Amino acid sequence: MGVEIAISIAREETRVAVLDNGVVTDLYGDRAKDQDFVGNIYKGRVAKVLPGMQAAFIDIGLEKAAFMHVSDLSMDVEPGDTLVEGDDDDNKDSEVPKPKRQSSKPIEELLSEGQEVMVQISKGPIGTKGSRVTTYVSLPGRYLVFMPTVEHIGVSRRIPRDEERARLKEIMKRARRPGFGYIVRTVSEGVKEEELRSDVEFLHVLWQDVLTKRDQQPAPSLLHSDLSLSFRVVRDLFGRRVDRLLIDSREEYNAIKGFVQRFSPEQTSRIHFYDKEESLFDYLGVEQEIARAMSRKVWLKSGGYLVIDHTEAMTVIDVNTGRFVGKRDQEETILRNNLEAAREIAYQVKLRGIGGIIIVDFIDMEREKNRDKVYHALVDAMSSDKARTRISRVSDLGLIEISRERVREDLLRSLSEPCHYCDGRGYTKSPMSVAYEIFREVRRLGHEIEQQRVVVGAHPAVALLLQEQEQPGVEELERRYSAKILVTPDDRLHLEQFDLVVM
Repeated sequence: MGVEIAISIAREETRVAVLDNGVVTDLYGDRAKDQDFVGNIYKGRVAKVLPGMQAAFIDIGLEKAAFMHVSDLSMDVEPGDTLVEGDDDDNKDSEVPKPKRQSSKPIEELLSEGQEVMVQISKGPIGTKGSRVTTYVSLPGRYLVFMPTVEHIGVSRRIPRDEERARLKEIMKRARRPGFGYIVRTVSEGVKEEELRSDVEFLHVLWQDVLTKRDQQPAPSLLHSDLSLSFRVVRDLFGRRVDRLLIDSREEYNAIKGFVQRFSPEQTSRIHFYDKEESLFDYLGVEQEIARAMSRKVWLKSGGYLVIDHTEAMTVIDVNTGRFVGKRDQEETILRNNLEAAREIAYQVKLRGIGGIIIVDFIDMEREKNRDKVYHALVDAMSSDKARTRISRVSDLGLIEISRERVREDLLRSLSEPCHYCDGRGYTKSPMSVAYEIFREVRRLGHEIEQQRVVVGAHPAVALLLQEQEQPGVEELERRYSAKILVTPDDRLHLEQFDLVVM
């Protein structure tokens, strides 16, 4: 079956799943009303300087001011200057050393309120926090990451063969523009020189456009935005390892096929339009995995289970034997349960996008060698995770501490909101998520509702959303199936429940 990428397009959201031999390994989502701003470049204005934190808040025109630490300043500047120097700060797979600041001046000597700065969002808003920004600007292309004013050529460490890495470095020494830096991405393995040269020219034109806008536009303003989610996925993930790319939108399919045709025409044969009645994510079993990833309890094949709880400061994962009793002695039973749990924990942490401190409470094991087996099983299972992680050994109490880089808001928080029924002690799906589930259920019914009346009973909060904010989505479905959809509020229904009757 190999590696597959599934892109599901709807009016209200784009969802992407990556599968390896039928197992969902990554999930990405981008809602029209909650866009991902990572990679966007802005001309901002310093709103506040915080000497005590050696940080500043930057007004970039979004709802919340962005946060910038002094380590994200790429050069020492005098108040009133505009920052233009940049470097790569987000490419784990490069050989670029972390930039060193030119002096140890405190932030209050480098920035002042009202000063204009050019910044790039390096980390999107998480919870109540605004975006994090940096002045180390980088622009990703198809084969390269471009770093303005940094004299460096790096080659992805994920290209294993030394002779190929040397070949790419030599090409870039010839193709580069003097005074600029480049990282050769993993997808560049085996590409021809003219393709890399084409990317160099494309990225240079893009950067000049950014500089022109910076000089002409007032602060705060957007200077550059990254590609849409589906195109970013094609650019970053659709390499030779991918056997099949499925897209359920004819329009997006044609656009992506044309995009790939320009850069890698030999890969277009692996792009397929999905037009079956059953939804793409149902067909591949992705919806089922999303439901598991939203669940507090995750069952293991052996009969044991995990309980995953999120707190403000950390995530706690408890391992339980459940129905798993084993056939040998108790220690052997516990070891087998813990080993299976270690593999599932690595999978769930990556799938859910859990970051920060993670405490895993394994079932207590008496033998030191068994604790080592569980530790090494967890390290091995998490070795393919692209996010930076640190894993402690099993303590005497059976605890392992994992520190994992936060690369995006975790799945649970992005698809849910604090529960109104239990005063914030748990979670429910957001009304928007339930509304979108209703849209998917209507699409699932498909031809069954043509020329019919469909009565949707939903919680008042969901019904209001469908009658007002999401009314265009309801109207689109009515036109698509020549049906009449009536939405009725029902305060007897739980927020996550809805009734759908075809009349």
